[in-house]
Amino acid sequence: MTWKITKSELDHHHLLINESLLSLGNGYLGVRGNFEEGYKEGEQSIRGTYINAFHDETEISYGEKLYGFPDKQQKLLNVIDAQGVAIYLDGERFSLFDGEVVEFARHLYLDKGYAERVIRWKSPSGKEANLHFRRFISFVTRELFAIDVKVAPIQGIEQVKIVSTVNGDVSNFVDKNDPRVASGHAKRLNVTDVRKEGNLSIIKDRTYTTNLEVVCTTTTHVDVDGDYVYERAVSDYAIEETYVASGAAVQFTKYNVYTDTLRHHEAVGTRGVEIQQQLQERTFDELLDEQKVYMDAFWKTSDVKIEGDSRLQEGIRFNLYHLLQSVGKDPVSNIAAKGLSGEGYEGHYFWDTEIYIFPVFLMTNPEIAKNLLLHRYSILDSARERARVMGHSQGALFPWRTITGGESSAYFPAGTAQYHISADIAYSYIQYYLVTKDEEFLKDYMAEVLFETARLWIDTGHFKDGVFRIDDVTGPDEYTCIVNNNYYTNVMAKHNLLWAQKVYERLRVDGTLDGLAEKLALSEADADAWLEAGEKMYLPYDEDMGIQAQDDSFLQKQRWNLEHTPKEKFPLLLNYHPLTLYRYQVCKQADTVLAHFLLEDETDAETIKKSYDYYEKITTHDSSLSYCVFSIMASKLGYKDKAYNYFNETARLDLDNTHGNTRDGLHMANMGGAWLAIVYGFAGVRVKESGLSLAPQLPEAWGSLAFHLRYQGRLIQVLMEKDAVTYVLEEGDALTISHKGQDILLDLGVKVRI
Repeated sequence: MTWKITKSELDHHHLLINESLLSLGNGYLGVRGNFEEGYKEGEQSIRGTYINAFHDETEISYGEKLYGFPDKQQKLLNVIDAQGVAIYLDGERFSLFDGEVVEFARHLYLDKGYAERVIRWKSPSGKEANLHFRRFISFVTRELFAIDVKVAPIQGIEQVKIVSTVNGDVSNFVDKNDPRVASGHAKRLNVTDVRKEGNLSIIKDRTYTTNLEVVCTTTTHVDVDGDYVYERAVSDYAIEETYVASGAAVQFTKYNVYTDTLRHHEAVGTRGVEIQQQLQERTFDELLDEQKVYMDAFWKTSDVKIEGDSRLQEGIRFNLYHLLQSVGKDPVSNIAAKGLSGEGYEGHYFWDTEIYIFPVFLMTNPEIAKNLLLHRYSILDSARERARVMGHSQGALFPWRTITGGESSAYFPAGTAQYHISADIAYSYIQYYLVTKDEEFLKDYMAEVLFETARLWIDTGHFKDGVFRIDDVTGPDEYTCIVNNNYYTNVMAKHNLLWAQKVYERLRVDGTLDGLAEKLALSEADADAWLEAGEKMYLPYDEDMGIQAQDDSFLQKQRWNLEHTPKEKFPLLLNYHPLTLYRYQVCKQADTVLAHFLLEDETDAETIKKSYDYYEKITTHDSSLSYCVFSIMASKLGYKDKAYNYFNETARLDLDNTHGNTRDGLHMANMGGAWLAIVYGFAGVRVKESGLSLAPQLPEAWGSLAFHLRYQGRLIQVLMEKDAVTYVLEEGDALTISHKGQDILLDLGVKVRI
């Protein structure tokens, strides 16, 4: 079934991976797929519960600290653990690592929004029972994490005991051997309150430095034929509730409500109580029905249907589901590189959001996309401050790694030096406007972001020999750092500058510029400077090879011999000093090729083809952000086999753990990239000022491909088959789109088959 992910492994290696794969979330709250009852003693688990953007700050230690290096970094915290449910059958504790596991399977239901474990277990002394665990995190009541457990004795059991625990004394996971995972500062929360309030169990924690508070408010209930005994015990850091029932079947439910001061402010405690009161008459199954309604609405516009390969169908639905679970749905939060499924990259937001994830929601759920932009706008002042620290007298430099706006990257060559993030954010604002035509958003938010990022480029670059150059930056390829005129950076800056001037002129003509111009102390001279720099932007090009050079010096370097590099030496970043990598022609990921995707009209088709052919040979794809871009551009260039093979690499990267680090959390950018490879690759979707265009080419292995797009208030269904493409306008006014260069008029409800 492509709507259900099933796992049944119990070995150490797969347990950690499955904790990530079977994690649950809703964009606000996330819980890893841990066993409620825990593992056997000594078994490692990354047991985690996370709230998007809930963080503490830690000091960054440097051997040699220079001016402008960040003093602190932000860290997503593992918060109060409410997963605990232990089960005893006549005094023997249930564990999948003791006794006999007669049957065992775990399921994640992508269409229904919940996870379950189905178990038949025989204790060491021969007591046998069926156990059914279900859990979900609500998309409707975002603070709610609910657990339901059914214990059905089969034979020889006189007593069932259930012990529910909520524990406020938690720490983060650390791994000193992997730079992609935090290596210190595990303990960052103090338990400040543990109390009973009627049938509620309440625990409050506070962060060490940021003084943010999180509260978990819990209720439990049992349904059993016959009497039971109930006890509740409170310690300094935990609350334990115990139910002891006769050997009849027992159903246990647990509602955990998480509130935090980022969203609930001073009502952080009382709000949890209010939510629990609203839930007290709602059964677990009723809440699951509500969850299903939400999921039905999501899949109506977001589903991608592939006929001809069930593994890839499963992969793309899995990816879309986890993107929905992880993306922030309020302006306080964004989407972390690992979402809410793990602690890799410490919960930081990267440029991954704008280039790889944002387009998915922009074209399917634009309100979610809008919130991502509002979050970036909320940290604009921090970006201005960062620009000043970096020596700029004007403009905004968005941080490479952040949660609330401060730069959290301690390694500036592959962090802060990636100035392109400011252009990436500007690009996403422009794409949002083209897709939605949200005029109010343009005036209230987009214009200011474009103006301030354009100012950054003016202050960063300079004119020489009649062209505008940008020195000492790092492009997307993190194996090549601190270079002059990175093609990707320059072409994205050009796009940023020209659009800033265009918006400035438009607002001036409309008579709506004055307030913003006064606020930012803008003049027409600024707009003129943006136009000149954009039009005269230097884009490095190698005449002999006919390709866009990745930067001024890249093509002068010796090429890394990838064919003779042992497999165990990949990824290179874990086996070679950065300086070694910087001295060679070797790419971690798509760089110039990515620029050709985002801004294909900046150069001719022959140059794009030659660039692709050249850079493909020296790219390791050590970054999960790489395969999808090479797939998209292979589709554009007619390399059908390559497009399909690269897509295969991206579609199931986490399900198959091909990068070996899924245990630390899922690869959100890759998940977004898989959708891009389908929609922007196989379907050839592009959004430009000229409108919406498609150039579909169905992979030969598939019978059909179907998906929906939201565009300027319309909902369009696209069905690609072997002999035809069918478009249906399902919502909105008539619209003209381009199909392989041919204008097609879409009318509401009318099938257009080509």
